[in-house]
Amino acid sequence: MLKRLFFVLALILTTTLAACGGDGGSEEASGSDESGSESIVFGTGGTSGTYYPIGGALKPVFEESESINNVTVESTGASVANIQNIEDSLNQMAIIMSDVGYDAIEGQGQFDGNAADVQAMAGMYQNVVQVVALKDSGISSIEDLEGKKVGVGKVGSGVEQSAKKVLEAVGLTYDDLSKVTHTGYADSVQEMKNGNLDAAFFTSGVPNSNITDLMQQTDINFVEIKGDTADALMEKYPFYKANTIEAGDEARYDLEEAVETVGIQNMIIVSPELSEDVVYDMTKRYYEYLGTEEVSVGALKQLGRDEIAKGLIAPLHPGAEKFYEEQGILE
Repeated sequence: MLKRLFFVLALILTTTLAACGGDGGSEEASGSDESGSESIVFGTGGTSGTYYPIGGALKPVFEESESINNVTVESTGASVANIQNIEDSLNQMAIIMSDVGYDAIEGQGQFDGNAADVQAMAGMYQNVVQVVALKDSGISSIEDLEGKKVGVGKVGSGVEQSAKKVLEAVGLTYDDLSKVTHTGYADSVQEMKNGNLDAAFFTSGVPNSNITDLMQQTDINFVEIKGDTADALMEKYPFYKANTIEAGDEARYDLEEAVETVGIQNMIIVSPELSEDVVYDMTKRYYEYLGTEEVSVGALKQLGRDEIAKGLIAPLHPGAEKFYEEQGILE
């Protein structure tokens, strides 16, 4: 009986040691990659917007890197959320608008008292400020909006922020307009069709499908933002850049005359926690991708690859800066 008890205890001890050894093997299999490659969460925007498909197009480009284990493209609330997620180490890469990035760096606006360390990898296309007016409204300049009925975008939206700044540049406020509606793109177009609005602001890529729809049913004209108005905007708010919607481009409204306005650049930002080598490699792959015929998202074709490091409102990540210096394309 005693021998049998010793045998059972020995069997239990042997099984326990084997189990401990098994746990060690399991931990090794599920632990971090010994090669040191990174897993990247790429913050974009809503699935119906432009940011999300850009993330999808760039995912395989970055995953070709030996420094990258995998890239997860994440739908988010866009610019503000993306910056906050990088601050919280939830995202390692994201797309944002420059005006939001500027506020984050300066610790103002939605980042009041909470400045963020925003580091750029590359610039991209612009969200263009497009002001359209009914042909018979008598509006041919921003100053002519005085006393008119104007749609300025939803409360707190990027459209409304631009509308306020553009009006401010010519000394106008909402009080100087006869009517202000906080309508989104589709509702602004419907109100213009119904004659309830004289003009509306749109801040988006070109073309905006809602403006295209309006043009097909109603005579309109684009109200230019140029000269002193544009200069005042760009001087006070460095994230604005001059933009021209060219004439005769069927993909961009097929205008009879070019329209001068301003835009707000979008850009790719990366976490300061990413190493110089990793960001260097990603920047190199992004630059090389832009020089191929494989670019599938139209927005990525709107800025020449030798311009992607110029005029950014955020400092470059050291890895990106190193690559651009080697290419000789920094300003």
